[in-house]
Amino acid sequence: MRIFGREPVVILAAIAVFLKLLAGYGVEVSETQQTLVNTFLACAVAVASAVVLKDGALYAALLQLSNAGLALFVGFGLNMTTEQQAGWMALVSAVLAVIERRDVTAPVTKTRAETSSPLQRSA
Repeated sequence: MRIFGREPVVILAAIAVFLKLLAGYGVEVSETQQTLVNTFLACAVAVASAVVLKDGALYAALLQLSNAGLALFVGFGLNMTTEQQAGWMALVSAVLAVIERRDVTAPVTKTRAETSSPLQRSA
């Protein structure tokens, strides 16, 4: 499944980053609105990961659901610094990597740059 030639996971992640940047640079968004948007996008990425990815879909989906949960907790009153949030997400990622597969393979063909090297000799 591709949208605009890209995987939905990549598009949703880019939208999430864009919205966070807008909020960071002064676009008037309430904390509740930002929380709900971040939570929705993290859940959408989780669902897209579970549907689209070949290998490691469970890992990617659980990681995004954890991100959504953290966004909800922080948005609705849990007082955590960005360092603490990053630490918890790193811990969740590490635990999932041990429990679940760490490799994620998107169902797209590789580009020429990924399958060849300029240092390879032509036969």
